[in-house]
Parts: sequence; C-alpha cells; structure tokens
Amino acid sequence: MKRQASALRETDRRGSPAVVGEALGQSEAFLGFQERLSRVAQINRPVLLVGERGTGKELAAARLHFLSNRWQEPLIALNCSALTPSLMESELFGHEKGAFTGAERLRTGRFEAADRGTLFLDEIGTIPMEVQEKILRVVEYGSFERVGGTAGIEVDVRIIAATNADLSALVTDGRFKPDLLDRLSFEVLRLPALRERIGDILFLANHFAVRMAFELGRGEVPQFSDEAMTALENYSWPGNVRELKNVVERAVYRSDSSLVTEIVFDPFHSSHGQDRPGKEDPGREKEKFLTEYLMNKPLNEVIQELKIRLLTQALKQSKYNQRKAAGILGLTYNQFRGLYRKFSKDIKT
Repeated sequence: MKRQASALRETDRRGSPAVVGEALGQSEAFLGFQERLSRVAQINRPVLLVGERGTGKELAAARLHFLSNRWQEPLIALNCSALTPSLMESELFGHEKGAFTGAERLRTGRFEAADRGTLFLDEIGTIPMEVQEKILRVVEYGSFERVGGTAGIEVDVRIIAATNADLSALVTDGRFKPDLLDRLSFEVLRLPALRERIGDILFLANHFAVRMAFELGRGEVPQFSDEAMTALENYSWPGNVRELKNVVERAVYRSDSSLVTEIVFDPFHSSHGQDRPGKEDPGREKEKFLTEYLMNKPLNEVIQELKIRLLTQALKQSKYNQRKAAGILGLTYNQFRGLYRKFSKDIKT
C-alpha cells in the first residue's frame, strides 16, 4: 500500500474513503506550516488545527494522518457543525438497539470506526457540552459506552480537531470545557491565510487554471493578463484557497481564449448582463434592494439585525478576540460582553 501524504480521505456513513484533493504552495508561510505539521505528525498526541474557512484544514488533517505511524489505519472524518445536538452523541459513540425511538439495530459510531487510526473532528467548537464530557473521557481513558449501553468499549484513537473559532473565548463563555481544550491542544497549528502566503496566489491560480482548461477539453494553457494578475494579487481572499479556486475556474470557463483578462470575484455582481440599455447601475440596484428590504421590517428588528451583523464582523476581524472586537466597535469590554451575551445565539462563528 502506497503512503499518501497530501491526499484527504473523507469517509461516508459507511466509512468508505475517497481522495478529494491536495495541498500546494511554495511560500515561506506555507512551507513553514508544513514543516511544523510534519514534525508533530509522528507524535501520537492530539493536534488542534486553527484557521479561517477555506485554508485547507481538512487537507492538513489528512497529511497529519498519512505522515503518522497510523497511516495504514482508518482516517474517519466528521463535520460537527452538520449535526444536531441530539444526533451528535449517537454519531460519535454509536447506539444500542432500542436505545431510543428509531434505533432498530445496533450501530457503531465514529470512534469505533477510527480504532487504531485517526478521528478528524471538524468545527469542534460546535459540539454540545454534554458530548464534550464524553469525548474527554475517551481522550483520558480510551473507553466509552454506546448510547443506551452499559458495557465499556476500549479504543485507540488519535484525535485531530479543527476550528475557525476562538476556543479560549468559548471556554470563558462557558461553551467549551477547559479540560478538553487542554487535552486536545498538545500542539496547535495555525493555518496561514492565503493573503499571508506571499507568492502562492499566482502559483495556485495557474494550477487551478490548467486543471480547469483540461476539464473543459481545451488544448492551450491559460495565461492571465497583467490586469488579471494584479486583481488576483490585490484581493483580500476572505474565502482563502477555496475561494481562489472558484474565482479562477469561473474566469477560465468564461474566457473565450487562452488569455484570461476578466476576474469576477462576486458572480452576483459580475459584468455579464450589465451595461445594457435600461440596466440600472449595480450599486444603485443594491441600495434600492437594501432599502426595500429594511422598510419591510419593524425598526427594532432592523436595529437588532444590524447589531448582530456588526458583532459578527468585529469578531471575525479580531479573530474572535472579544477585547479587540470591542475596540473595533468603539465599545468598552463590558458593553461588548453585554451585547454578546444578548445576541450570542444569533452570532455566526
């Protein structure tokens, strides 16, 4: 069996793997991260991956697994944000027949499926507190009980967790167990955002462009005009590599020649279909839509929605440091904490 270091194997509900991608880069930030990752991969301890959306946390988890001494064993992945709290415990630990309504047969969970291998828990900050307690027991003692069961089940699982939230802030808010955070963060690896990876934007853009041209059956290698390259390099890339891939593939697809001249970052406000007779300016259209949207809501609801949006944006901009977020909004820390407690259920982290 060949060792695969850069492929991500995701599992479906039956545990069958599928290779879906690879991590690429040549910048100092990217190579430095890969070096730190390779070093900790050999250590049989939990690793916490922290990074913005689209930075490649899934690929990093796969590389950690395939560079470890567990590489021939299962890599089981679970997106914790995709499950309701009621399903989370059963999905992780399985359940006995008759444990609850609809449990017509025994079902093994992700921990059992990952025995002797690696369990990747994505968006771990969304896991309910009661389930966190059970995960902590597995980390500390290597055993658990299925839902509805009493027999202890022993497993040998390495946990790799990922998040784009500030887990320390969640601990302060009482939404994440400090003991579990301590146990999961033997090593914390921060994935660099694309804007920090100097030189990688055009490197990756050319890679994605060539792949898209091949998919479209085009024989010529795509080239970017100077204006297009400038646009790519000057953009902030809030969606990181995932967004870059979409933008480049769309640009190649829309180009009528191998020279790509137009870069569309927002397909909802692209130049396609604009500048026609009778077509309003997109900025005015957006302003008109927003005004009509707000006028159809009560004033108190509009103000509340604006507060939630500003809180969310400030948290993202400050990388979920609440004191910095308060400063961005011109609030004291106590004022910010009061608003955060009031709207915490509606703030998207």
